[in-house]
Amino acid sequence: MRRFACVAAAVFLLSMLNACSAEPPNPNPRASVPLQSVPVDLPRYMGRWYIIANIPYFAERDFVNSYAEWKLRPDGKIEDSYFAHKGSFNAPLKHYQFLDTPVPGSGGGQWSVQVFWPVRFTQLTLYVDPDYRYTILGYPGKTLGWIFSRDPDMSDDTYHAMLAKLDALGYDTSRFKRVPQRPEQIGMPGFASPGDKN
Repeated sequence: MRRFACVAAAVFLLSMLNACSAEPPNPNPRASVPLQSVPVDLPRYMGRWYIIANIPYFAERDFVNSYAEWKLRPDGKIEDSYFAHKGSFNAPLKHYQFLDTPVPGSGGGQWSVQVFWPVRFTQLTLYVDPDYRYTILGYPGKTLGWIFSRDPDMSDDTYHAMLAKLDALGYDTSRFKRVPQRPEQIGMPGFASPGDKN
C-alpha cells in the first residue's frame, strides 16, 4: 500500500509539473509580485462555497455545478469536501475528501492542503468580502486560482470586480473560465464547457 501511495504521488507531481510547464507566459506586469494571504475568521469562513470560476486544470476540468464544503474540526484542521458532476448535470455527483491545515502565523488565510498522503500544496486566501459572501483563493505561482461564492449565481458586475482584484494581484485573468452552475450556462461566453482543452 505504501508503495502504491508513493507511485501515485509521483504520478500526481509529474502531472502538475507537466501542466505548469505547458502554460503560456503571464503577461500581467505584476506577475512576479509574490502573493500574500489575508487573515480570515475561520469559524465564519466555514460552510458551503460554490466555485464560480477557476483557471482550468486537469483535476477540475469538465466538472459542472462544483462546490466545496469546509468544516472546522476540534483539532483546528479543516475537512475539505469537493462535490461536482463530471461532464453533465445528469452525471452522478462525485465527492472528493481532503484535509487542510491552517499554517501557523497566517491568521487562517494560508492552508496546507493534503490531497493524499504525502502530497500537499499551499492554498492562499487572497480576498474575502466583509460579509463572507465571496472569496478568492490562489496558488503561490499564480498558475491556479478560484473565485467562490456562497450562492451558485454571481452577477456579472461582481464577477468582473473579482477579476479586477485578481488582475491587481498579478494574475492573467484571461485564463479564468466560469464554472457552469446551471445547465443553461454550458456553452455561454466565458463559461467552461465539458470537453474544453483550455
